[in-house]
Amino acid sequence: MEKRKLGKSGLIVAPLTFGGNVFGWTVDKKQSFKLLDAFVDADFNFIDTADTYSWWADGNKGGESEAIIGDWFTERKNRDKIILSTKVGSKNNEHPVNVSKKFILKSVEDSLRRLKTDYIDLYQTHFDDESTPVEETLSAYQQLIKEGKVRVIGTSNMSPERIRESLKASEKEGLPKYQTLQPLYNLMEREKYETDLRGIVEENNMGVLSYFSLASGFLTGKYRSKDDLDKSQRGDGVDKYLNKKGFKVLESLDKISEKYNTAQAAISLAWLIARPTITAPIVSATNLKQMESIIKAPQLKLDEDDMELLNNASA
Repeated sequence: MEKRKLGKSGLIVAPLTFGGNVFGWTVDKKQSFKLLDAFVDADFNFIDTADTYSWWADGNKGGESEAIIGDWFTERKNRDKIILSTKVGSKNNEHPVNVSKKFILKSVEDSLRRLKTDYIDLYQTHFDDESTPVEETLSAYQQLIKEGKVRVIGTSNMSPERIRESLKASEKEGLPKYQTLQPLYNLMEREKYETDLRGIVEENNMGVLSYFSLASGFLTGKYRSKDDLDKSQRGDGVDKYLNKKGFKVLESLDKISEKYNTAQAAISLAWLIARPTITAPIVSATNLKQMESIIKAPQLKLDEDDMELLNNASA
């Protein structure tokens, strides 16, 4: 499989990232192991999680996803074969958004303990606490990189202004530089990334891990009307896509998936993989059938007509 450079980070990754937000939420530990095994057996090597996943599920407080991945590392003895990304700074029931140096230095120790590892390949600012100076956040990362606990850093859910401010501070103060961006981007939601963020990515040669790559499942084609919204726990999140544009995108996906005899999800991901600046879209699965359609995506080479059809439908 073609591997890709993750910006200027030095990390080499497969063109899909497995999203660990489902671990400890919609899939239990046993099923999580099966999904991770299938992903790695298909020659993928990039896993993304966060220190607060999945605090929103009943009985959880956050850290469940990291703990499951840590147990998987221990059982499979494969930590050195995986590019691991986790994130810091988002809220849970116990604390608000926080990217202060003190909070980051404490949080990373908790993440390392749960993940049963002594280093994180990619450590990302999950959400931005704008009351904290960017220099303070970056100085925390500088310390962690110096200590060998973090290899490179990235950011997500940060305003274009604060990203630019951070990159400028890195250059001026000799602080670590964000090498990756994790934005919301998919066939249904293109405008914010393409208008506000892509230019920053291009100027700084950043790697991009798009999240909600399948628009909360809408781009799998299983949601066609309001009657379908109770098909999964994520159904409420796709109601907003049941409109003229959404149906046009689904019609295009149906046509192209029939042409290649594959699932709509695979076509949606193949479109993302082929988009300029996108390195490794993040995607989740809750069962092996879903995983089968996902891992086919990098093998699909959409032609110009396919890309044009999807670009026009999703514009």
